[in-house]
Amino acid sequence: MSPSQIAVHTFTNQPWSIHECIENYARAEIGGISIWRETLAGQDLKKVRKHLADSGLTPVSLVRGGFFTGINLGDRRAAIATNLAALNEAEVLGLPSIVLVCGATLGQSPDENLAQIEEGIRAIIPAAEAANIKLSIEPLHPMYAADRSAIASLRDANLLAQRINHPLVGIAIDTFHVWWEIDLETEIKTCADNGHLFAFHICEFKPDFDHPLLDRGLPGEGVNATPRILEMIRKTHFTGLTEIEIFSRKYWAMNQHDFLQKILTSTQDL
Repeated sequence: MSPSQIAVHTFTNQPWSIHECIENYARAEIGGISIWRETLAGQDLKKVRKHLADSGLTPVSLVRGGFFTGINLGDRRAAIATNLAALNEAEVLGLPSIVLVCGATLGQSPDENLAQIEEGIRAIIPAAEAANIKLSIEPLHPMYAADRSAIASLRDANLLAQRINHPLVGIAIDTFHVWWEIDLETEIKTCADNGHLFAFHICEFKPDFDHPLLDRGLPGEGVNATPRILEMIRKTHFTGLTEIEIFSRKYWAMNQHDFLQKILTSTQDL
């Protein structure tokens, strides 16, 4: 895989500013960029958009929206407002998609969380339509089902996207989260056949991680599911960039230019 075939999430190089990410990804001839809202804090969005346009990088997604659930109606309404603000940011930046980490609230059943997620997505569809921005549901590994996302498998995400049945609502598949699913190839095919395969992220699950969120691996590390799942994705004729999304305190502590080179090396034979 050449650098031009990948996109990098800015949180992958968390120590860099948004402008450092843009400059360094473009210099490495990387194809695209997905921008985390944390990287945008305090930035002039119009200046970021100009820098992005001048760089030649393909804008992929804003990360992230979602977190729709809440025991109190006020919390759920606040989540809608946050997602509407994210849609506005994506529109200003010229980003065609928002990744949704859909949320889960302690004390609620999975069914309650799922119902609130569906309600939340439906509530922001009119704004997504007005801005022509896709909403990409990202299923998370079940270890996050209590407090991050009740969408805990690709099957769950497929069923939700099918129920909502809207051309702007689809799915972002991440190897870290779905590598364990026995029927994964069937679910990937279903996702693609329904027109819901919006994005593909790679990041390796390490069974011996020292942090459940911040110790993720490069291809070749951990369970090394990336080659297997990438082949499934290619069978669908997916044409999007392969996105690198790695949270790692270990890699954030090193020189980020060296880390970026590790990313390119780990993906070159995929």
